[in-house]
Amino acid sequence: MTLIMGVLNVTPDSFSDGGRWASTDAAIEHGLLLAAQGADLIDVGGESTRPGATRVAPAEEQSRVVPVITELARQGLRISVDTLNGSTARAAAAAGAEIINDVSGGLADPLMASVAAETGLTYVAMHWRGHAQQMDALALYDDVVAEVHAALAERIAVLTAAGVARDRIVLDPGLGFAKLPEHNWRVLAHLDALADLGLPVMVGASRKRFLAEVLPDGAPVQGRDLATAVVSVLCAQAGAWAVRVHDVPGTRTALNVLNRLGSTRMVS
Repeated sequence: MTLIMGVLNVTPDSFSDGGRWASTDAAIEHGLLLAAQGADLIDVGGESTRPGATRVAPAEEQSRVVPVITELARQGLRISVDTLNGSTARAAAAAGAEIINDVSGGLADPLMASVAAETGLTYVAMHWRGHAQQMDALALYDDVVAEVHAALAERIAVLTAAGVARDRIVLDPGLGFAKLPEHNWRVLAHLDALADLGLPVMVGASRKRFLAEVLPDGAPVQGRDLATAVVSVLCAQAGAWAVRVHDVPGTRTALNVLNRLGSTRMVS
């Protein structure tokens, strides 16, 4: 069954929520709400990775996320930390996080692979070509599906050589990161191409720019939730381990429908 990872941005400059959860108290409250709405995992991030975003010092990032992770973990929630920094991943692990969600797949910080190995946490390695200020210029592919596959295979080799247990690695094809809309749609259409890597796959399509193509008015960010829920169902049908979303209730309902239909087919 596909898990729902609820997005909790503890940042002032998120593309999707404009800093609504930037304070510790607001972030904790929202994390609890996401869990009540049906999120299986809460992904806590203290640095925006939207196109054009500026970097945040690890100390500042940790001041944002560690108190939130500590309290949500204390209340029994399963927590992921969304970070590029090995030191933040280590602090989050000490605070109770179970998953490291690294959009760079270990490329942004040489320390990250060793932290993932030492902590033994589940490690999500995303396809990545460069930081937020550069990513749009790096969206150049001859065959995006083959190139994403090859890059993720290389990350698996590097991570396992650094001591990360293979059964702790999850792959993310990196929708919206150094990819034009047609690249994102092609990767989505061929998620099965990652199957021969033999590892779980997480997909993060939520509210991303390429979804505006299928909406009648281009849709502001929050207007992309229905399209996100549809994509989440398609990813679940393709066998995704998890989908990372902002609108948990919509995705929970969509996956409940899919699961109910599947259970009925098994009985009949």
